[in-house]
This record gives sequence, C-alpha cells and structure tokens, in this order.
Amino acid sequence: MFIGEFEYRVDEKGRVPIPPKFRTEELKKEGVVLCPGMEKCVTIYPVSEWKKLADSLTSGPVVPSKLRKLNRAIFATAFNIEIDGQGRIVIPVQLRQYANITEEVVMTGANTYLELWSKQQWAIEKTSSQEEAWHIIESLERH
Repeated sequence: MFIGEFEYRVDEKGRVPIPPKFRTEELKKEGVVLCPGMEKCVTIYPVSEWKKLADSLTSGPVVPSKLRKLNRAIFATAFNIEIDGQGRIVIPVQLRQYANITEEVVMTGANTYLELWSKQQWAIEKTSSQEEAWHIIESLERH
C-alpha cells in the first residue's frame, strides 16, 4: 500500500527517487509504468497493478470503437520505466510537460499506485481533495 507524501527535486536528467520504503524487490525487478494522471499529475503503477488496470479496461462492456479510443488514450501515453541502482526513475519529457513538472515535486501515495505532482499543483490539489473528501465521507455516513 502506498501512503504518504514525499518532496523531491528532479535532477538534470529528469530523474526522481522512489521513496525508499516503497522500493520492493518486485519494483526493482519489474520496474514501473508511468502514464498521465487525470488531474495533471504523473501516475506511477507497479507492473502488477498496471496489468490489473489493463485487464479491467479490456474486459468491460464497452463498445469496441470506444474501447479502441480508450486503449489509445491510455496505453499509447504510458511508459515502462526501470528503477536504477539508486532507486530513481526517469520521468519522460512528455509526462513532465503534461504535469508541469520542473524541479520541485511531491510524490504521493494513492493506495495501489503513486502520483507525481509539481509542488505548486499538489498544494492546490491537496487542499481541494481534502475538502471534497470530508463531504464524500459525510454523504456516505448518511446512507
């Protein structure tokens, strides 16, 4: 389970470390899959979680033409990335541009995956998410 938030700096080669407590043998061996997140972040999946996501997207009751578009949108923009000996991953230029990532970043746990945010964008998203989370929790309690 990925939890917490971690501040890092992107180095001159576009690398950022995976938090040490998340550097499992599985991640070191298989690497990770990076793709654009829904809210202008980079989503980082362990390969095992990416395979689950891929299976769920291809086995649902989706019209074939919509499934092709979905597959293009998700799989064409994904990158399989190795973790180097120092626990770092390279963030491809396309993903850094998409998420407005320059130097300062925040890597956040999101249960089964990680998200990488520009520090400025994370400050905005964190406030918004926390406010909405309490409203969602309150609505669940009423049902």
